[in-house]
Amino acid sequence: MKLNYLKTATFAPEIKVCDTEYNAAKIIDAIKLADKEKVELLVLPELCVVGCTAGDLIKFSTLLDGADKAVKDIAAATAGKNLIVFVGAPVRHDGAVFSSAICIRDGKILGIVPKSYNFSNVVFINAFGQDDIPMGKNVTFKASGVNLKLGAEIGSELFDKYPPSIDLENGGCNVIVNTYSEYEYSGAVEKRALAVRANSERLGVAYVLSNAGKGESTTDGVFSGHGIICERGEVVSEKKPFESGLNVNYIDLDGFAETNREVYNNEVYEVKFHLKLNGESERGYERLPFIKDGEEELLLNIQARGLAKRIEHTHSKTLVLGLSGGLDSTLALIACDRAMTILGRDKKDIITVTMPCFGTSSRTLDNSIRLAKAFGTTLKKTDLTKAVKRHLKDIGHDGETKDAAYENAQARERTQVLMDMANMYNGLVVGTGDLSELALGFATYNGDHMSMYAVNASIPKTLVRHLSAYSANNLKGKAKSTIMDIIDTPVSPELIPSGDKTIVQVTEDIVGPYILHDFFLYNMLKRGFSPKKIYTAAVNTFNGEFDGQTILKWLKVFVRRFFTQQFKRSCMPDGVKATELSLSPRSGFKMPSDAVFTLWQQELDDIRVNS
Repeated sequence: MKLNYLKTATFAPEIKVCDTEYNAAKIIDAIKLADKEKVELLVLPELCVVGCTAGDLIKFSTLLDGADKAVKDIAAATAGKNLIVFVGAPVRHDGAVFSSAICIRDGKILGIVPKSYNFSNVVFINAFGQDDIPMGKNVTFKASGVNLKLGAEIGSELFDKYPPSIDLENGGCNVIVNTYSEYEYSGAVEKRALAVRANSERLGVAYVLSNAGKGESTTDGVFSGHGIICERGEVVSEKKPFESGLNVNYIDLDGFAETNREVYNNEVYEVKFHLKLNGESERGYERLPFIKDGEEELLLNIQARGLAKRIEHTHSKTLVLGLSGGLDSTLALIACDRAMTILGRDKKDIITVTMPCFGTSSRTLDNSIRLAKAFGTTLKKTDLTKAVKRHLKDIGHDGETKDAAYENAQARERTQVLMDMANMYNGLVVGTGDLSELALGFATYNGDHMSMYAVNASIPKTLVRHLSAYSANNLKGKAKSTIMDIIDTPVSPELIPSGDKTIVQVTEDIVGPYILHDFFLYNMLKRGFSPKKIYTAAVNTFNGEFDGQTILKWLKVFVRRFFTQQFKRSCMPDGVKATELSLSPRSGFKMPSDAVFTLWQQELDDIRVNS
């Protein structure tokens, strides 16, 4: 199975203003370099054939004749190469000269996009030794057999009130290129990058910008060669100002499903060409895709305000929270604390319940007690050992076999205690289960799976850890030190006993590392990646951290559990959506409980791990 990635590059050749022969040679060198790197789309700056700082010299026929020859030489240099090139050059038409993006493929000029709104219709010109070249703002370029359609903007059109990219996207384009020229000044890079990201996100397209660079006139400014490759609002790759060389990365064409694209503008002129995608990718992604720096307060406030609203609506006098000394219940306590602050309520109205049983370690028990006291809650300790032993005896269990009934009896007893206490104290049971556990189904059905309001429902485990650490850094004393120790404690359901009261049941040994599962979850649901694409992205992203065999092992676990455990998500309790992903059957990802994963499994079975 090939991966539909388009290997893309921006490049700013070192030019000499008005020396078209020299500039053509430098551009041809860039084409050769891109071809060597197996680049499939190369975007060069505005007017780089003559220099964007040529000024009124661009009107002189001597320079224009030199530019014409240079473009012919550049086009010839692409012959036999699996590469499409956008180069900036002046083009003469009807007594005027237009700064244009010229699209070249395999020795031929496919079309010309001018920097002007005067081209409401396509014209066909004879230029550069070719006849009937389409020229116009609405000229687009469609690759046959590949989900790729290109359109072009030029320079400052990026900032227009109604930029050409709108009509281009309406006409089906999923990749917009910009042959760009703007000198650098304080704030220009940020302004440019923000505009690229905003247009890319708003239109749901990839955007590739290549700014003019070294060799341009410095009469009024300096050009830096800034290059950006952006995909639906996410900067995939950026060549910082004054960096040299190709800016190379991959655009994921699978992210733009043709069946989901509505074409509103049928007036675009489409030029078809052939391009063979290599199909592989070295692109890495964010290791922690759910963590966005600077969003911590927003997420914590969403959790707290969602809970506060539920308290008000139900007229609850208390909150009842099972405090295990683990990460999830710690973050849930932080949400409870903030909710009570919002409502102006006494923290004593938070009833924290620690419920030691067979597998409870002294570390987590001690931490739960310290944390409850540090937050000023009402602490209650209920030892479940006798009750669970009695229940196991009642159902005919020997009390020794460490099977699912042995483990789940403890989880369900915990939930029963919390629910009954909530009845006693007119309270609301606050759920602690997180998004990662919901995805994997790593929860006891009608045990920790159930609550009256689930504050962590859209918070994955990696983000739970991050938000807990963030909160700890804003606290002092025992609250801070206890949370930091909880963060360092292995994640465990603590359902299997050890003789010395240490943790022997480590969740990540059972289901796999949460950093991988959260990566799998995000890329499957948010980006719609296939199993092979998730695997490839993970191998590239976690290179040196996890080998391919390990990634494949846990990806198979993830897919199997995600499908088979949907029944637990189909009846999950209410819970606030804080991140962009939710598995709620009401407002999040929806799927039937009996969907099979045969196709996903077959694709995983076909993956061959490189030794």
